[in-house]
Amino acid sequence: MSETDKLPSGRTRINSLEMHGITKRFPGVLASDHVNFDVKSGEVHALLGENGAGKSTLMKILYGLYHPDEGEILINGKPVRISSPTDSINFGIGMIHQHFMLVPTLTVAENVALGLPSSRGLMTDLDRVSKRIVELADIYSLRMDPSAYVWQLSVGQQQRVEIIKALYRGAALLILDEPTAVLTPQEVDELFAIMKQMVKDGHGLVFISHKLHEVVEISNRVSVLRDGRMIGTRPTSEITKQVLANWMVGREVGFTPDRGQVECGSPRLQVKNVSCGSDRGTPGLRSVNLDVCSGEVLGIAGVSGNGQRELAETVAGLRKVTSGQVLLEGQDVTNLPPAELTERMLSYIPEERMRDGMIREFTVAENMVLREHHKAPYSRYGFLNLGEISRHSDELIKQFRVKTPSRDTRAKNLSGGNIQKIVLAREIFRTPRVIIAAQPTRGLDIGATEYVREQLLEQRRKGVAVMLISEDLDEILALSDRIAVLYEGQVMDIVLRENATPEKLGLLMAGVHPEHQAG
Repeated sequence: MSETDKLPSGRTRINSLEMHGITKRFPGVLASDHVNFDVKSGEVHALLGENGAGKSTLMKILYGLYHPDEGEILINGKPVRISSPTDSINFGIGMIHQHFMLVPTLTVAENVALGLPSSRGLMTDLDRVSKRIVELADIYSLRMDPSAYVWQLSVGQQQRVEIIKALYRGAALLILDEPTAVLTPQEVDELFAIMKQMVKDGHGLVFISHKLHEVVEISNRVSVLRDGRMIGTRPTSEITKQVLANWMVGREVGFTPDRGQVECGSPRLQVKNVSCGSDRGTPGLRSVNLDVCSGEVLGIAGVSGNGQRELAETVAGLRKVTSGQVLLEGQDVTNLPPAELTERMLSYIPEERMRDGMIREFTVAENMVLREHHKAPYSRYGFLNLGEISRHSDELIKQFRVKTPSRDTRAKNLSGGNIQKIVLAREIFRTPRVIIAAQPTRGLDIGATEYVREQLLEQRRKGVAVMLISEDLDEILALSDRIAVLYEGQVMDIVLRENATPEKLGLLMAGVHPEHQAG
């Protein structure tokens, strides 16, 4: 075998991987319907599709987590049988899951070595593992200390550990499942640099994402799945974001929502000189001043970790204000408990929807009435009115287009987009006066994102005051009337939408006032 068939990791190159006629059925669902898909050495092949389109099913078949009912997989033209992840790894296929498979209390080297035989029998060989980690980190610019504990690492660094784990095991083809969903813009740039180096060295990459601008930037080819069927495959250079979005959803998708003209009223939410701590023991907010008026969307922009979460939680009553005031329609509500803020018609769409917005083991119907289950008509004489709860949840499922087998399905079994629709339905149906929406479309597909944005703008048209906290600049620019930029817990500036540009906001997010630049 020639050296040109070897990768820097030492693994034999996978020149081509093909999936032919892959079919997978679950009870009542045809998840993959005779799907054809392939990836070649030295390319990034992006796989797109809405939640439930069949992307994860197809990749889990490739990684040996599911077995296809029909179809075959070929590597370098030869049929192979992949019955488990061990088979997949032995064939040179690695997978970086959206939720990392790391043990936080172990070091980088220990995580990489976990489950692998030692070269010294019963003795550990972490020194050899560490040496190889450093070699791989140098090749792919991964910058990694093998002795660091995983819990000490940022999300982006933990993702690099997962990549090193896959490369250490000899992955020639790597599946990246929503790898940018939890990364900052800077970490995304670093990941793309790593991916480009891997492609240059001959790896094949499958890139699963909902973010079309990233797909256009990083991929060579793109395939779109819808309802378990392959809609099409094209070179990325020959297709537009609009066509891709239309393929995914099956209809014309509007990237720029119609904001229309809305007359702003008086301030409904006022944050006056508010300071608070962070979970790290450092200042979270430092003397923040903000107003949100009725009929207005105030966008809050900033790089992750600059006070956005603390702002949402102080207003929602989940984090103690150490100084300053929060006013709701002129009334001081500083440090009131969430239940009382709910009574005053403040709605909160949390950043961590599964942790803070839902109870995983509860049904769709139970989650729909979490806020007001103790009040009429959902409760009578201290007992739940199950008939009214069922009627109410059925109405919201229909109105908000929630895809669920039934109202009795447990929340943990739904996709991220449908979970967000449940939170949205519950918070909006209450006819709130103020809405705090934190990262409302993070991780959602094109169709669900479009729907959530439309619902927020509809509330604006009804005169609700909306505070939109998002790390997606396109979203901030599309929905906001004014934009406040947070940097290290302080408001750098508040900009009218018509005066805002990505460049101006980007400088503010980096702590630089454009007018203060040198020169």
